[in-house]
Amino acid sequence: MPMSWGAAMARALYGPGGFFVSGPGPADHFRTSVHAAPAFATALFRLVERVDTALGHPDRLDVVDVGAGRGELLVALAGLAARPTPAGPGTPDAAARPGAPGTAAGANRPASVGGVPDRPGRPRPDPAPTGGAGPVPLARRLRLTAVELAPRPAGLPAAVGWAERVPTGITGLLLATEWLDNVPLDVAGWTPTGWRYLLVDPATGTETVGGPVNPADADWLAAWWPPPGPAPEGPGSGYGVTARAEIGRTRDEAWAAAVRRIDRGLALAVDYGHVRAGRPHDGTLTGYRGGRQVHPVPDGSCDVTAHVAVDSVGAAGAAVAGTAYTLVDQRAALRALGADGGRPPLALASTDPAGYVRALAAAGAVAELTDPAGLGGHWWLRQPVGVDPDPFMAR
Repeated sequence: MPMSWGAAMARALYGPGGFFVSGPGPADHFRTSVHAAPAFATALFRLVERVDTALGHPDRLDVVDVGAGRGELLVALAGLAARPTPAGPGTPDAAARPGAPGTAAGANRPASVGGVPDRPGRPRPDPAPTGGAGPVPLARRLRLTAVELAPRPAGLPAAVGWAERVPTGITGLLLATEWLDNVPLDVAGWTPTGWRYLLVDPATGTETVGGPVNPADADWLAAWWPPPGPAPEGPGSGYGVTARAEIGRTRDEAWAAAVRRIDRGLALAVDYGHVRAGRPHDGTLTGYRGGRQVHPVPDGSCDVTAHVAVDSVGAAGAAVAGTAYTLVDQRAALRALGADGGRPPLALASTDPAGYVRALAAAGAVAELTDPAGLGGHWWLRQPVGVDPDPFMAR
């Protein structure tokens, strides 16, 4: 029986036996930045250190990963926190560059800023506990929480907590890497009578045209997904679909709810997406199974995903935080965190051949993360909450 895409996605992805709550997990079906290279976790750990510094090295620093898969990213961050460094495990990465000049990709997709004024009376970072010894090492203050509807994986380290809902009172960093694209949403078609819902048969993926969109979705579409032009006219059923839109209101609400759980810190969403000036005419809804892109059939056998209207999501989060957001592409974001993918100097091949090979492999992995035609095309949406945004907005 046909149903809305939002209802079909919710059941197929998160219902009993759904794609994300059963089986081995997303890593067996599609490749994300988390799985592509250790350099991604290393760059995010540098961001964790920056958040820690901006917050004044609090007694507890939260890192919450929403849509955590099987906890792979948090396990990597726990390992990086436990690793001794010459400056001490609790010391921010002094070598991380505060910013990187614009690249060709960055020039094509410049950072855009949400125009929300800073919240008056925003608290400043607390002074670090001193006593002559500096801050307590980060590894001893870090609280890692994975948010996922699937059962806790066997063998997950005890250092990583597991929850079905985003915890309240977060002081630190909230991460959402490729979470929002799987938040269920409805899909609309542009017809001679305006926007109408597209319904789907969950067994086959076959679509039919339903009724007009409700007032809340109509308002969202008017604000964030303009129609392609005047409604078409001519003979036929009267419901001929000439364009599609993925109604991102549910994602705005999900992101705003997550941001609301932060007392002080930063929310970061990393995802494929688009902005109002470049909405895709036919939408982006698709499926993935076993490493291959497939027709989106919402029967629980495959991932069903659609790109994120990142400017709409950003505005929703900024309204909650009372602080402007920024958007930047992953290529620029990773370079600003020290992952530039540069080739090692050729002289290293003579003095340390094995080291040269390792550095070359690492550069290749970073190149995959920063390729604008692939993972480098992700948007990074950064939303500060109750903290000076400057350390996070450097480009």
